Amino acid sequence: MTQISNVTVLRDAKRIVVKVGSSLVTNEGRGLDEAAIGEWCRQMAQLIRGGREIIMVSSGAIAEGMKRLGWTVRPHAIQELQAAAAVGQMGLAQMYETKLKLNGLGSAQVLLTHADLADRERYLNARSTLLTLLKLGVVPVINENDTVVNDEIKFGDNDTLGALVANLVEADALVILTDQKGLYTADPRKDASAQFVSQAQAGSAELETMAGGAGSSIGRGGMITKILAAKRAAGSGASTVIAWGREPDVLMRLTQGESIGTLLVAPTQKTQARKQWIADHLQLRGSVVVDAGAATKVREEGKSLLPIGMVQVEGDFSRGDVIAVRDERGIEIARGLANYASAEARLLCRKPSTDIEKMLGYAGEPEMLHRDNMVLAR
Repeated sequence: MTQISNVTVLRDAKRIVVKVGSSLVTNEGRGLDEAAIGEWCRQMAQLIRGGREIIMVSSGAIAEGMKRLGWTVRPHAIQELQAAAAVGQMGLAQMYETKLKLNGLGSAQVLLTHADLADRERYLNARSTLLTLLKLGVVPVINENDTVVNDEIKFGDNDTLGALVANLVEADALVILTDQKGLYTADPRKDASAQFVSQAQAGSAELETMAGGAGSSIGRGGMITKILAAKRAAGSGASTVIAWGREPDVLMRLTQGESIGTLLVAPTQKTQARKQWIADHLQLRGSVVVDAGAATKVREEGKSLLPIGMVQVEGDFSRGDVIAVRDERGIEIARGLANYASAEARLLCRKPSTDIEKMLGYAGEPEMLHRDNMVLAR
């Protein structure tokens, strides 16, 4: 493998998604591992007190449900999986709540399906909820909503869910805690010549050829799902670390810059990735026309676009769509993600941000387009 230059991904990361697998959470299916969950919660609390934001994506509901129901083999029937998840989610949520509370933190259970992230409104609502929880200092504990999923809407594994959540909240890093030390060039259980991969670029084709199948009868993932998750997370600029979840102080040591596990580096930084996606958007759903003052602030000062600077709204677009910002001559000066749908934007034209709640009936974002979600025209 080609060694990448030293990267302090976790040391510099402010927002981190931590994903833990079923075999770790349930001690290979023997029941929720109270000591291990308590240890991760202790580390997360320390990181949060140090100014970081942590989101937990935890497997284990189905495995815990299987244990409570006395099942030793994971069922294949979807209704049995859903039943096991319903039983197990109670204990899983209670365990995280108890351990986080012992460390002075609040917790929130968030259950997601693929449909939640495929639908624009639900995607934005999920994002807003998670970001609000982070601002409140509450740790979101996310799991796939296995009680309602079917074959059409399943994520398939929580490694993928972890990557999707990392993209959703624009995390700086994704940490996948597993029962393996990291990635090897081959399965070390079968090939004595297998070499450990300490660092590589996320998305490299050769990584997928190295990864084997699922290594546990409890969970559904394997190293291949982690490699693909890292590739997906890299799309929004988040790098991924795959590490052994029982490594002492693993989260603390990673965020101190220690090399543990396999680091898969995103080739593009978070802000660059998002803005490149916006800049390359070919199908704009509409535009807003702004006055000369707003045009100057956006184009020359790099400011966000406030409703008071808008004079006209064109097209039919929804919240979260990419729209253009045009000056009064019709020239595109920027494009970005709309915080309000076109119908709402028309009501807000020439209005100060303090009037948003009065005009719309709810208090939304003060900006029509935030500068972090906007790129200047080339």
